[in-house]
This record gives sequence, structure tokens and C-alpha cells, in this order.
Amino acid sequence: MADPSSYRPRPGEIPDSPGVYRFRDEHRRVIYVGKAKSLRQRLANYFQDLANLHPRTRTMVTTAASVEWTMVSTEVEALQLEYSWIKEYDPRFNVKYRDDKSYPYLAVTMNEEFPRVQVMRGHKKKGVRYFGPYGHAWAIRDTVDLLLRVFPVRTCSAGVFKNAARTGRPCLLGYIGKCSAPCVGRITPDDHWDLADEFCDFMAGRTGTYLRRLERQMADAAEEMEYERAARLRDDIGALRKAMEKSAVVLADATDADLIAVAEDELEAAVQIFHVRGGRVRGQRGWVTDKVEEITTGALVEHALQQLYGEESGDAVPKEVLVPALPDPVEPVQLWLTERRGSGVSLRIPQRGDKKALMETVQRNAQQALVLHKTKRASDLTTRSRALEEIAEALDLDSAPLRVECYDISHLQGDDVVASMVVFEDGLARKSEYRRFQIKGFEGQDDVRSMHEVITRRFRRYLAEKEKTGEWADGEGLTDGEQRTDGGQRTDGGQRTDGGQRTDGEAGTAGGTGPDDGEALTHGPALKDEDGRPKRFAYPPQLVVVDGGQPQVAAAQRALDELGIDDVAVCGLAKRLEEVWLPREDDPVVLPRTSEGLYLLQRVRDEAHRFAITYQRAKRAKRFRAGPLDEVPGLGETRKQALIKHFGSVKRLRSATIDQICEVPGIGRKTAETVAAALAGATPAGPAVNTATGEIMDDEDGAPETTADAPGEPVSAGTPDERRGQER
Repeated sequence: MADPSSYRPRPGEIPDSPGVYRFRDEHRRVIYVGKAKSLRQRLANYFQDLANLHPRTRTMVTTAASVEWTMVSTEVEALQLEYSWIKEYDPRFNVKYRDDKSYPYLAVTMNEEFPRVQVMRGHKKKGVRYFGPYGHAWAIRDTVDLLLRVFPVRTCSAGVFKNAARTGRPCLLGYIGKCSAPCVGRITPDDHWDLADEFCDFMAGRTGTYLRRLERQMADAAEEMEYERAARLRDDIGALRKAMEKSAVVLADATDADLIAVAEDELEAAVQIFHVRGGRVRGQRGWVTDKVEEITTGALVEHALQQLYGEESGDAVPKEVLVPALPDPVEPVQLWLTERRGSGVSLRIPQRGDKKALMETVQRNAQQALVLHKTKRASDLTTRSRALEEIAEALDLDSAPLRVECYDISHLQGDDVVASMVVFEDGLARKSEYRRFQIKGFEGQDDVRSMHEVITRRFRRYLAEKEKTGEWADGEGLTDGEQRTDGGQRTDGGQRTDGGQRTDGEAGTAGGTGPDDGEALTHGPALKDEDGRPKRFAYPPQLVVVDGGQPQVAAAQRALDELGIDDVAVCGLAKRLEEVWLPREDDPVVLPRTSEGLYLLQRVRDEAHRFAITYQRAKRAKRFRAGPLDEVPGLGETRKQALIKHFGSVKRLRSATIDQICEVPGIGRKTAETVAAALAGATPAGPAVNTATGEIMDDEDGAPETTADAPGEPVSAGTPDERRGQER
């Protein structure tokens, strides 16, 4: 626990201007981000007598080890920068609303040639129009089923669409009139796009004009004695009215507004949002957050607005936002919303009439959500706390292990040896911290040596991070040559531009080449001194759990001893009898079968095993699918696909000249020469055999040569059950 006076800035050092400040802990991790109209006045509040601070604010300032700030010109810029840093750093002590990404939306992919109506969750994509969110996915499907009669827009997946186009036969929806069947050319791309646009207009609340037009068409058809057409239009109108009835009118003046209500107590707050479009409730969502700082209702509303509109623009931000309390000050927030929308936005508290009555309904929903959340969470918190206390007592630890890391080794009969590291914080999985390793130190099957290598690599990297930040004056850095060439998968959403994916700085390449030990990532912004992002191996656990018995535990402890680390506890959980092994102990610790601590260790161990075997299977599958083009340096997946599509098979590509290869879009002469040289040196694949008849098939006759579009995967000997038994 740090003393705030140890890092308090000197008098006069803090500017008296708008800005954003960051508190960092001893590991340089950003733990709190805030904004202020006056940095000097705001930061002074944190460095007063600890007894006068709110308990959670006191915890924050004593956890922090330093504070820094950035000046901006206006309060709006401070609001924008605060939002960006909260999203980037995920600070521990900031208000963070949970469960936002679980809500389903009705989405129309207007960025495609033939727009598709579907259910989508998660982050919003550019060029896709969203409606909702809805409480349940089935509510979306019920609405869409009614509207497809009038707006027969495509709803099928890309695979079904391509198959229908290839065969010339539409799917069932095309036959029953609930799809215009653009796959077989029954409607042009422009007409189908217009149909999807009308669907979006109707969902956006512009229903009156369309219904009146259909009613006129029905009357005209009846007058012209086209009774079948009139009956069809009548049924269409009925379907649209039925879809509209699913969202009752709540505001008679066809208002577009979002209503936000907050229910809170001393520890937590629940936020409920009703999205009203065209006077009807078109969507609803709710969030819950821990109040990790002393915060007013207006500040909670401000954070909710940031979460709700931080990545939105245009019509996604309504003209009117109704809230229970206004942020202080309100002008920067209102100006920020106006900039997001591109026109004026009214942010106010409803005082009377229908809007106040609807706000009371939203408030009741928020209160009920908070009660339900507390009912569910009370037992979870108690159980997790008891489990951590039982582990600390059984292993004779000084305190409960708030961060636990578990390691497992996986292979198939000694091939594709990999390891996994999973992280549990406060008894809950923290998947963004998971890491994967590829064993590079030796060949063959040796779980003990593999465990020693993995623990060494993980904690050597930890020491390197400490040395980098100045916490470890004489620590061991990385040895020369410990680098990796990106090729594995990355788990935190990072991307790369050379056609591969990476594993957040640790996993060796899944089928890649080069000296990738998986230790250091020596390029890019990942190792900046002052970035404050969750670093790959910068934070030590209180407890290391290994999947195995006494030998694996001894190997892990030996790795820590060799690195001079003596403040991390080690234990192992053996599968057969679920015994807990400790270093230098001849007898295991046996926890009761009903122990919550044992159950938590089992969950951690099983999660590590799942993560390891998933990676091992993915590596094996990639190795089986590998072809000659995979060995061509600098040739990414997109250009491989283009080559195969142009020539039809690897055999035809192998016989092509360099000039013919250059005709493929995106392939230059240097790349063509590299491809030709690589294929000339590769051993041609053997002839394909029809396994039913034994006939040898020539490639020109349609032999299923392995391509990027249709990979062929060799099958291991033995039954599926036997193969699963060979996996570790």
C-alpha cells in the first residue's frame, strides 16, 4: 500500500487548465482515468487527509504509485480523451458498465451487394444498419418473419446464397414468397437494395407513409376488380400492423428519444435505457456497474452517455436524451453529443406529461435490475471469497491469491507440443490475459521439461518488464536472440498486415517459420514504457497452478528458483485423485470433495486444459492443411486464394510461366518469380485416388487436389475415440 504523499506533485506543478489525468500502480498499469475543468483543483482533492476520502477513493490513491496528466484546450476535448483512454486502458477503478455486448440487434448489411437481414451481437460494423437492441433474439425473428411477407429481403448466409446461385434453385423462403430470391436473378441488385432500404425505413419508424401507400394501392386494386391483388395487399397491411403492435405507442408525438434511468446504492448502480423511435419503444438494454469511486448520479449518467454514444454517429444519436440527473457541467456533454449526431441534441430531465411517466417506468426497470443483480451476485461473491480463503489456508499462504495462473502441456503422441496459461482474478476467468506457448527448446514428449521451459519463459519476461520499468535494477533481461516471428493467433483483437495473426506476444507460430521462441516481441508499440496497457507478462500471480503431480510442481518451482523469484507460490493438481501437490513435500494436500477451494482449482485446471488442447488441435489442423504455397515467403492468404482461383489448382499453377502468374491481380513479377521457384522446388503431390473404386484420378478430370478453398486433411489412424485417447 503506497502513501499518496510519496508521489504527490510539487506545489505549482499541476496546471490550472482543462485536462485528463491518469493514476498508475507500481507496475505502471493505468488504474484510473479522470477529467477535470481545472487539473490543479481536481487533483488536490485526492491528496488530502485519507480519513476524509471515500473508502473506495482511498483504496485507489493508496493502490496508485504515480499520477500524470495531459492538458487539452476545452472540456469537450477532455471528455473525448477520457473516453478514449478508458476504452484503451480498461482502468480498474473506473466505472465500467457490464453486459452491453450481450444484447442482440436486428441488422441489415447495407454494405453488401445483396443486403441481408440478420441477428447481430457485439461491436457494430461500418455500413450495417442496426435496430434495437432487443431483449431476446426470438423477438427479432418474430418481427422479421412478419415483415418478410411485405419486404422479402434476403436472410440467408453467404454459403446458402452461393449454393443457390450455383444450382439455380432458391431456398424454401424463395418458393413461399418470403425472399425475392436475388440468388437466382429474380430481382436485380438495385431493386433488392431499394427493398432493403424500405425495410430499414419501416424499422426506423417511418411507418405511416408506407401504410397509407399500401392502403391506396389496395383501394385501387379493388376498384379495378383485381381482388386477388387487393387481398394480398390487405394481408400485407395486416402483417405490418401486427409487427407494429409488438412495440406499443408510448409518446404520441412520434418522438425520437433515448430515456436513461439510474438505480443505485452505496456499492453498485444499474442503468436502464429505453430507445424510443417514432413514439414507439424500439429497444431496451441495461447495465450494472460497481461504484469504485465516490460518484454522483450525474456522473453516472455521464459515463452511461459515453458508453452509449462513444462510437455512434448520425441518427444513432437521437435528437432528445432524457435523463434523471444532468452531468455537471452539462454544456460539454451536450456539445459532445451534438458533434456525434451532426445536429442539435437536447439533454434534459423530463418534468411532466408522457415523457415523465415513461421515465418512471424506466426507473422501475432499473430498480428491478439492481435487485435481481444483487440477488444473483451475493452468493457468487461469497462463494468465490470462501474458495480463495480455503486455498490460502490449505497452501499456507499469507493472503488469498487474487491472481492465479494455471499452466498445462498438450501434445499428440509427442507431436505439436504446446502449453497454455490461463488467468483467474478474484476467482473469475480473465480471458484477455490468456497466453499460448509453443515448445521450442527440445523435440519429443517430456511434460516435465516442457513445464520448466514454459515457467522460465513466462517469468523471465516478467523480470524483463520489471527491469524495463525500473522496478528491477539488476534483473535478468531477455537473452540475445529471443524473438518471435508473428504467426500464431492473437487473443486481444490485435491485427497485423502481413497476412498472419499473433498470440499477444507469447505463443510461438502455429506453423510459422523462423526463430520464434515466443519470448520477446521486439517491434510495434507493445513494449512502450509509458503506454499503460495491460502488458503481456508484467503482472505476477500470487499462485501458480500446474496441471500435474509432483514432477511438474518440482519443475515449476525449480524454474522460479533459477530466476530468483521467491514471492510466488506453486502447487499442482493431479487429475486421478484430485490431490494438491506442493514443492518439496512428499505427501499431497487433500482437500475435501465438497471444498469450494478444490472446485475453483479444478475449474482453473480444466480451463487450462481446454485452452491448451484447442491450440494443439488448431496447430495440427493447420499443419495437415499446409500446401506448397504456404512455404512461399511474403504470400498471404488473400493472394494465395487469388492464385488458386485463377489457375484452378496447384498443379496448373506449377506448370504456369512467370508471365502467366503475373496476370493474377495483386501478383507482381518479383512475387511471381518467388512462387515459381518455390513450386519448382516442392515435391508434387501424388495422384488422387477415388477411395470408393480405387481408380486413380487425373487432376484435369477434377481430382480433389488440396487447394486453399477445399483443404484436404489427412486422417490419423485409429477410431475417433482412440485418437482422442492419444491426445494429452
